[in-house]
Amino acid sequence: MSPRLTWWTVRRVLTQLRHDRRTIALILVVPSVLLTLLRYVFDGRPDIFDQIGLLLLGIFPFTSMFLITSVAMLRERTTGTLERLLSMPLHKLDLLLGYGIAFALVAMVQAAVAATVAYGFLGLQTQGAIGVVLLIVVATAVLGSSTGLFTSAFARTEFQALQFAPSIIIPQLLLCGLIWPREEMAGPLRAVSDVVPLRYAAEALGEVGTYPLPTTLLWRDLAVVLAFGLVLLALGAVTLRRKAR
Repeated sequence: MSPRLTWWTVRRVLTQLRHDRRTIALILVVPSVLLTLLRYVFDGRPDIFDQIGLLLLGIFPFTSMFLITSVAMLRERTTGTLERLLSMPLHKLDLLLGYGIAFALVAMVQAAVAATVAYGFLGLQTQGAIGVVLLIVVATAVLGSSTGLFTSAFARTEFQALQFAPSIIIPQLLLCGLIWPREEMAGPLRAVSDVVPLRYAAEALGEVGTYPLPTTLLWRDLAVVLAFGLVLLALGAVTLRRKAR
């Protein structure tokens, strides 16, 4: 691995994104619009918005980064760009880490914009600090990017890549505690939710909403989210050589 080549990949990905206005709109505008819509859906019940809005701050980056990275990586596989890149002195992890870092930087901007709207204009309130929220949100975005990079290996078209979204995102939304508390789910569903990475992100954000200082459970959940992301990134690296041939 080479830090120089990793940073070169970061710059290349960010340059491509900068020229894609629709993707920029998806990343920066859509989360704020949806949070605003949610705020007025629960108009008169700020307590519900505080709970659900906080969780959505973490879910939006996971979803958007998953969609963007899965399509972007598939495009590089199918157009031959990936094959040309791997013919250079570029390690597979240089490529994947470059993608991960690039989208983590994008996620920081997305989280800053969404948090500014939520806290500054929509009245979102949490016991914990906004800085901790942003840290969890970026970790969740890295998880989404790693998931998208890995699943792109199993699709041949962009449409197929997008078809993975419902099967990967929706079950996690149902089991992470956003729709219904995990403690009140059936026993088998609670067991399944223990291996759902988004559940740990939601739990960590819930800790921020409840306690003024970071708790041990929060740090544990954050570590689990990052571990899932690293494992998926490593699995994505395994698929690159096979797909690039």
